[in-house]
Parts: sequence; structure tokens; C-alpha cells
Amino acid sequence: MNEAVAARPVGAGPFSIFERMVAWRYLRSRRKETVISVIASISFLGIMLGVATLIVVMAVMNGFRAELLTRILGVNGHLIVQPLDSPLEDYAQVASRINGVSGVKYAIPLIDGQVLAQGNVGGGTGALVRGIRGEDLSKIAIVASNIKQGSIADFDSGDGVAIGKRMAENLGLTLGDTITLISPDGDVTPIGTTPRMKGYKIAAIFEVGMSEYDTAIV
Repeated sequence: MNEAVAARPVGAGPFSIFERMVAWRYLRSRRKETVISVIASISFLGIMLGVATLIVVMAVMNGFRAELLTRILGVNGHLIVQPLDSPLEDYAQVASRINGVSGVKYAIPLIDGQVLAQGNVGGGTGALVRGIRGEDLSKIAIVASNIKQGSIADFDSGDGVAIGKRMAENLGLTLGDTITLISPDGDVTPIGTTPRMKGYKIAAIFEVGMSEYDTAIV
């Protein structure tokens, strides 16, 4: 029995000699059956093209899915924890507890809100502002590894912001310019609510590869 096991071929190909002989027997034509051979050849070619097309489409879709999930989840994350009735003041402790859960890559505290962004050209554009610590921003690899201009090394030390490349192009902004952010949640005065307005210097310009993020996130 050991000799029979040892005699088995190692690294055999996908088709044996017998399978090749059977395939050749039914694919080759006889003298009086040329039409049957032509039909078999056309059928074989059609099956081959169909399988090849299926493989190519599946490969493209799988690559597109992986790329899409990488960029969407790389910016937004898989899960958002937010308070219901009261402000989340102990965010650092909550993030620390979530980081201690098995399987969690990282948890970062952040705040976000809608604003109107104005630059050197154009009338302004809507933007999503996310307040995040510099140490946490460096953990978001899809942003930290795609900085085209500037740096996020000293992100916590000043009033600088990082914006997407397309936003910078649309507003005519470059590194060191000032972007003005206008928030509708302003102060209540006797004449109504006045929007908040503040200028920030461009500390970094990133490009993650999705126009929805490169155009709208600060």
C-alpha cells in the first residue's frame, strides 16, 4: 500500500492524458462529419468566451467593491457612537473602552457639522467640518498617507485645517491660504440669529480618490 501511494504522480496537470484523448476524439472531425466538427468548435469557442467574460467581470467587480469599501469605511468608519439626551463629555474614556474591545482596530472621538466654506474664488460651497485630534488624524491612513501638500505633523499646535484637493481647486486655495467657514448655528441676538464666521489657514491638502470626500470634507 505504501508503494502504491509512493507511485502516485506529484504535481499532475489539470487534464490527464485520458481526458485529452476523449476531448480530441469528440472535437476532431471525421471525413463525413465536417459540419458536426464546426458546430462543436463554435460551441467550444462560445463556452470559452463566456467563461472568460465571467471571470473578467467578477474580477472587476471584486476590485471595485474592495476599493469602494476601503475608501468609504476608511473615512467614515464602521460604527458611530453618539449620545441621545446629553452631551458626550467623557468621549476620551468612551473611546478608550471601545479600543479595548477585541477586534476593534481603533476608535477616535470627533465632532462634525455642516458649514459654508468660502475661498479666494467662487461664491462658496457646502462642506462637512470634522473636528479631530492630530494624533487621531494620523491613524486614518487613507488621509494621512495621501497628503499632497503640507503636513499634519503639528496639526494640534495651531488653527490650521486639512481640506480635499478638489475643494482647494474649486475655491482657489493653496497651502497657507485662509478658508472662511460660516456656520448657521450662530448667536441669538435681538435682530435674529447671526451666523458664526471664522478663517482658518490651510495646513494640509489631501486626496483620498473619491470626489465626494475631496470636494466636501474639512
